[in-house]
Amino acid sequence: MTKMSISEAAEHFKVSKEAIHNRIRRGSLDCVIENGVKFVAIEPQTRPNSQNNANHPPLDTRYYDYIEEENARLRSRVEKLEGENSTLRDQREAMLIAEREKIEQIYKERDAQLRDVLHVVASKFLSAHGMERVIDEVRGESREAEVIEAEPIDDLISLKKYLKRQGMEKKERTAMMARFAQRLRNDDRIFEIEGKLYIRPLSFDYSDLLS
Repeated sequence: MTKMSISEAAEHFKVSKEAIHNRIRRGSLDCVIENGVKFVAIEPQTRPNSQNNANHPPLDTRYYDYIEEENARLRSRVEKLEGENSTLRDQREAMLIAEREKIEQIYKERDAQLRDVLHVVASKFLSAHGMERVIDEVRGESREAEVIEAEPIDDLISLKKYLKRQGMEKKERTAMMARFAQRLRNDDRIFEIEGKLYIRPLSFDYSDLLS
């Protein structure tokens, strides 16, 4: 048995060092390791021009070596492409994140501007109409001009004002106003002044109409 270094074996078989390593991995060549150095173990019959070679020509492994080299080259190419693909994917994700943050910032700025505009409009509106009137309009109750007296004369009070003081809801007040209007001409306890209904709750009892 003859021992050769990897370089010597590559020169001996006229192939690359990678091909020698591939043969060792496939088991078509034996190797020994001495003092941490790998050597190729070659039987005498594998040497060219030996007597046995005439009867048993060495196996031509150039095709397998070529396949192994191509596989190594393709693996290297695949690894490179995978690296490029990973880089492109990271760049795309970074671009998407940047675009999303940009869009979110635009909406935040627009929301802030809209809040400022609404605040200015609301402030001017409230100052022009008064808070109480705005609340009534939001509830669907338009304020009507009423005669408000500091001290009621002869306990006369508008029916609408009286019903509000009783805590009635708008729907209930509307129904009650209609009931009083029907009794206006036949009930001396109900008065009409300038198209509005008035009552005297301190002078008369209205429980029959309010119940």
